[in-house]
Amino acid sequence: MIRLLIAGAISFALAAVLTRVLIDLLTRSRIGQPIREDGPQGHLIKAGTPTMGGLAIVAGALGGYGLSDLISEIRPSFESTITRSGLLVMAAIGAAGLVGFLDDWIKVTRARNLGLNAKLKTAGLLTVAVLFAVLTVNLTGVHTQLSFLRHDIPGWQLGSVGWVIWAVILVYATSNAVNLTDGLDGLAAGSGIFSFAAYTLMGFWMFRQSQAASTVVLVDGVPKVFATANGADIYGVPHALDLAVVAVAMLAGCAGFLWFNAAPADIFMGDTGSLAIGTGLAALALVTNTHLLLPIIGAIYVIETSSVMLQVVFFKLTRGKRLFRMAPIHHHFELLGWRETKVIIRFWMIAGGLTMIALGLFYADWVANSGTR
Repeated sequence: MIRLLIAGAISFALAAVLTRVLIDLLTRSRIGQPIREDGPQGHLIKAGTPTMGGLAIVAGALGGYGLSDLISEIRPSFESTITRSGLLVMAAIGAAGLVGFLDDWIKVTRARNLGLNAKLKTAGLLTVAVLFAVLTVNLTGVHTQLSFLRHDIPGWQLGSVGWVIWAVILVYATSNAVNLTDGLDGLAAGSGIFSFAAYTLMGFWMFRQSQAASTVVLVDGVPKVFATANGADIYGVPHALDLAVVAVAMLAGCAGFLWFNAAPADIFMGDTGSLAIGTGLAALALVTNTHLLLPIIGAIYVIETSSVMLQVVFFKLTRGKRLFRMAPIHHHFELLGWRETKVIIRFWMIAGGLTMIALGLFYADWVANSGTR
């Protein structure tokens, strides 16, 4: 618990300070976000707002994660828990953020709302996803079943190759879904806070259950782990505490950034932030064996992406008619006359409510399988 608090505090402080520094630096350099001309007309006044603020989220999270472990090394009373799983998730977040940064940099330097072309951007994200998946399945002993609330539900065995393919699809889909959601001030960052909060709580809960189900005994001076008589670890996530630290570091990084990104935004996260957030959520779902729970935890991203898909299908089937006034769906509500802040807050409420449903399902499964109430 102490390391979680330290990681959160450091990540928040670093993200907030770095965001302020970025705003000043980018403003002086006259580097700002181009606005698409076919979007809502009310957004045109945002042209020139500093972007690439996702750098602060990623740097804050990396700093909080690493420094919290360093402090735990200095203070033996804190438990040092840095693991391969945690490092691989953080590496994937950083690498996806780099792909987004290249996209953002091209946008601002060429003063147009088009960065990397679709092929290069896809290639970059797929490279990150493949490397993460292959290294994870070979270095961490992650369960390779398709999972919902834990690795044995539904427990369909994918095998190493099948799991890697599934992991690549999940990372690519989630990173693009968050990217589509990032269209209003604070919407993606605020929604990300709810999603990462869910993984913080679930990771810590998994860790506590694994502690309750085992005890460490010195045998000839060598620590050995034995199952206790009254416990059973139903999750099988040995690195759960470190993964909870990753999640809280990203949560706090989003919160520190949101201080300046709340409407009206002083800075945008850009693809640097949205791709990092999406990749982080997908990676956490994969290593905590909650693949199919992610669409509920990140339901707001699913809704936004589905609205785009439905718009395209409807447009083609009806030969030019539109299902929504504009997609993603947050722009539809803007064009209906809702103020931007109203759309954002209501979408946050949806994100928070569905996150609570996901946590309720997670806890209900534990109650049903532990016999505890």
